[in-house]
Amino acid sequence: MRFRPLLALVLALCLTLVTACSGGAKAVDRANVTYEDILNTGRANDCPTLPDSARGAIALDSSASYQLKEICLHPSEVFVKGEPANKRQEAQFVATKILTRFTSSLDQVFGDLKVNGDNLTFTELGGIDFQPITVLLPGGEEVPFTFSSKELVADSSGASFGTSTDFTGTYRAPSYRTSNFLDPKGRGLTTGYSSAMGLVPAGDDDNLRKETIKRYVDGNGTMNLSITKVDSETGEFAGVFTAIQPSDTDMGTKPAVDVKIMGELYGRLEKA
Repeated sequence: MRFRPLLALVLALCLTLVTACSGGAKAVDRANVTYEDILNTGRANDCPTLPDSARGAIALDSSASYQLKEICLHPSEVFVKGEPANKRQEAQFVATKILTRFTSSLDQVFGDLKVNGDNLTFTELGGIDFQPITVLLPGGEEVPFTFSSKELVADSSGASFGTSTDFTGTYRAPSYRTSNFLDPKGRGLTTGYSSAMGLVPAGDDDNLRKETIKRYVDGNGTMNLSITKVDSETGEFAGVFTAIQPSDTDMGTKPAVDVKIMGELYGRLEKA
């Protein structure tokens, strides 16, 4: 009887070691889970990962066609560029809290990968490639923006796909508000009133005109995809990304601010 506590301690230690050392190739094994397994857990927002031992490389043939598929971009940190304290200082990015918890990731993004000598070019073609996100600044201000990879065209040097591959390019960030959005006074771009009802003092004022005349404002962002893990057998890759894009302008009524998004990257390389 006296050995039972010791035996239980040894078994618990063995289970801990087995769990720690048996990390699979993916943190989120989507092939073996059901809808009920991930419902309301937030796991669907996570990207799959690869083990640290996945340090391979994939040789590319310039005469072949390739695609990057199942790309997942999961934001883990968001920074907003604030106003400088004085004119002598430069504006700095301020850390924020992501309020959008379970629907912030881009997923199933795909596109063509072209090999041009020692240069690789990725052209995004589709997928779940935009997500509305809202973040909270330390002072309590909320900043909405549309995280996107739409129309991303990114280049990287090298004739192979490995852990030293870094893609850098530009993409389109759609407006956070759609053309059917109505403000509290019923004004919109394609629906609602063209101006607020009633008498409007100082109707030629710039701020009032911006509130009355709604615009669909797109933005342009820059994105870097850094590959840190590659499984040459399955074609899977993982890494990190950094993107800088403008925030929402509330249909053109306020200036945009720069937003920096950082997070995890996953995808799969296949022959087309």
